Amino acid sequence: MEESNNYGHQHPLLLILNHDQLIHNQSGVTHCSRCGEEVSAPCFCCVEHCGFYLHKSCGDAPLELNHPFHPHHPLLLLQEPPSSYTRCICDFCDKTCEKFIYHCSCKLDFHIKCALFTFNVAENNLKELEHVALQHPLISTENGHEELEDENGDEELEDVRECFGCWEPLAKYTHFSPACGFNLHEKCAKLPFKLNHVCHRKHPLALQFNSERLSCKICGETNRKALGFVYGCSPCKFVVHIECASQSPLQVIKSTNHEHPFTLVFRQVPFTCDACGIEGNHVAHRCGTCNIIIHKNCISWPRIIKSKWHDHRLLHTYFHHIEDFGVLNCMICHDEVNTEYGSYYCSKCNAIFHVHCVTEDERSYSIVSPEDEDEMPYESSITVLESNDAGEATKIEHFLHIHNLMLSPVVGKNENGCDGCLLPISGPFYSCSFCDFFLHKACAALPKMKDVWHHLCQKPLALISDRVFRCRECLNVCNAFAYECCGCKAKKCLQCVLALTPGAQICLKHEHPLFYYRDYNGKCNACGYTTRAAFRCKVCNFVLHLGCFSLPITVLHKCDEHILSLTDYDDNNYLEHHYCDICEESRDPNCWFYHCAKCDTSAHVNCVLGKYPFVKFQTIENVRYHPHPLTIAKKMYYYPNCDKCRKPCEDLALECLKSECKYIVHWNCVAPRYLHRWWDWPM
Repeated sequence: MEESNNYGHQHPLLLILNHDQLIHNQSGVTHCSRCGEEVSAPCFCCVEHCGFYLHKSCGDAPLELNHPFHPHHPLLLLQEPPSSYTRCICDFCDKTCEKFIYHCSCKLDFHIKCALFTFNVAENNLKELEHVALQHPLISTENGHEELEDENGDEELEDVRECFGCWEPLAKYTHFSPACGFNLHEKCAKLPFKLNHVCHRKHPLALQFNSERLSCKICGETNRKALGFVYGCSPCKFVVHIECASQSPLQVIKSTNHEHPFTLVFRQVPFTCDACGIEGNHVAHRCGTCNIIIHKNCISWPRIIKSKWHDHRLLHTYFHHIEDFGVLNCMICHDEVNTEYGSYYCSKCNAIFHVHCVTEDERSYSIVSPEDEDEMPYESSITVLESNDAGEATKIEHFLHIHNLMLSPVVGKNENGCDGCLLPISGPFYSCSFCDFFLHKACAALPKMKDVWHHLCQKPLALISDRVFRCRECLNVCNAFAYECCGCKAKKCLQCVLALTPGAQICLKHEHPLFYYRDYNGKCNACGYTTRAAFRCKVCNFVLHLGCFSLPITVLHKCDEHILSLTDYDDNNYLEHHYCDICEESRDPNCWFYHCAKCDTSAHVNCVLGKYPFVKFQTIENVRYHPHPLTIAKKMYYYPNCDKCRKPCEDLALECLKSECKYIVHWNCVAPRYLHRWWDWPM
């Protein structure tokens, strides 16, 4: 050991050359006071044993570093990030910098260990790499793509799977360090500093940091690779990834989505990709047989996918004949799809999608393998027992009802409403001759399983009934038909599932179709409130949020003997006419309301629907906290006291079916515990 200067420390320091001479703390681990990594010899140690340790390389780090990969400005060593930073991220390892960083005025920041590591790589000082804040020197491994383990062999190291130079998977002849997570291909440690490339003949390309996060001119990507080494020309703002720069001009790439191979076209000219329709000006790939030119990444688009945005499988194609489609709007963004370029489409219902729209979220689609190309449709909810001469099902068996259902012979109305959606029935419907059970034809034909885009669990949703839950989309309590995820058990009410089905939607008295936009800030035409997601007309300034779009067009209420219709405008100019016949309060004539034209009855939407518009009454619920079956009821005239809170039951309640029991509780008094099994919390 020998004494050294104290490097700004209050006590003298000793240089320790032997690892056995280290005096550890109680945990048996000591850390460098500059880089924060575990120390190893050679290092400096405080003679007063106050816990100050310093790697020799960190102590000898210059206050100003002229880095070959960043030649235009020097890197200055700071004890902590600039005060103007809310958070400092290392531009090499992408982790937080808290103290002792190398900083450049162009907002380039590095941990001290990262700056020294890359400096030695740039200077080809491979022998010096073993002293850069490492517990062990860099070693070589020839395990190829096998998982690397820590020194105890206990668990896999997550950080040793990619090279810190090119961010490609580790292959054999790889340098890596279990201590600090630096991993480097042998080839990346010995990359030439300058390179002449056919993509950029004006100037040679220099190995550097991609400090401006420029996209690669060959693959077009701007991703985590930008944090590693790149070849670039600073005056021309030209950057290529290391792996892309090493590709041969004669390289041939086979595609799983196209019958012919693609070859590189090393010429930086503007083009429109035939696979996705997006413009680009970086290196392209070309099929000489079909005269198709595409981005590198578009070569790997799957031919067939199953998407949450559509019930059928979608196929990728490079062009369409325009007469094959009636509507050429993308089902997600609603903008027009140019059929001269690639898209995903459904061959059954002519739905069409932009490539990048339908593949934007990896969780929203899955790849269909070639051996599974034959589509297996989801099982139907009904079994047809009898049909008429026109092929219409007249007698069916529905999997959610114990009795057979018969098609009503006449078109009429049913005051009980549909047991699937709880809306009035005014057309052909199925009914049960043994009990009061009715279904719209459309509700009976709902698919037994369904995929929806607004639920990103990979499992499909199954049709259910008589489960009490709160829908996360509209926040309504529901126990009618709904869909439940087969994986996470989250539930969506039927109204939201139908309303959020992709594509054009038709709404009350509006002549143009409406499209749902996930990000839209505007006022709802029905209620006047501002909404951040809405159904919007592309032709005129008409907006509805989800709740107003899903309002029932017709309803039944005790305030009027006729069916009430949803109305969008009150043309009566008399102010005394603008009141609600239920609550007798004033109402805004510009907001939607329910109206009976025969009786001139008008009422607020909320007054007509109430708090629980999608809860079926007289539904028996078997609960754990009461020995007898309970029924959902709304008390109107007789208000007994709740067995829980002792207050009158004036609203929705649960009542025991046994008359001698007299048990009754508020819905809200037991709902949090009662609904715990069915609550649709975040995915």
